[in-house]
Amino acid sequence: MSTQTSMLRKTNIAVCISGGGRSLTNLLDYQKNANWEVAAIVSSSTSCAGNSIAEKHKIPLLIGDFKQKDIEGTTQLVSSLEAFLKENQIEWIVLAGFLKLFPALRDFNQRVINIHPALLPKFGGKGMYGKNVHEAVIAAKEQETGATVHFVNGRYDEGALISQIKVAVESSDTPESVAAKVFAAECLLLPKTLDKLIHGLLPNSQKSVEQF
Repeated sequence: MSTQTSMLRKTNIAVCISGGGRSLTNLLDYQKNANWEVAAIVSSSTSCAGNSIAEKHKIPLLIGDFKQKDIEGTTQLVSSLEAFLKENQIEWIVLAGFLKLFPALRDFNQRVINIHPALLPKFGGKGMYGKNVHEAVIAAKEQETGATVHFVNGRYDEGALISQIKVAVESSDTPESVAAKVFAAECLLLPKTLDKLIHGLLPNSQKSVEQF
């Protein structure tokens, strides 16, 4: 492969979803000017509305049963997932609205990331997703919230933090208005973090959390 061809080649990423795929759509829009592209989609259910995005964009789709007992007790899911990722030459995995535990994969150490709609380590853990997070933020009378990108380590929202973006919480905010602010911030944070990771610019030598 010539140097010029290598420079033009984009990094293949897989995006994992459990819902409508709003973040996936954002990544697909952003990738036009990025050094990466969505080359595969992994879904946790046949009922995910976002599955139709794969068909629309002609992107390979794998639907898997990500029940915790299956991840911990068998290798069938992991084997199928690894084969799918290898077939599609995937180099990075992005969990974007993926609500299940993601299995540890031997070839993807420090190359699986997740975006969470709060400023971790606050408001993370099992059951803390979507509206649940924003309701908890308001109940705690937080003055700011935001989104966090972190590495995935097999436990809910406990992997090393990579980057964050903050938004203000006003006294008049509702869970719905906070959700809208946070999602708008996520649309900036996730693709820009991915850009830096693939360029080898994150995490930095001080291992501090990058602020956007």
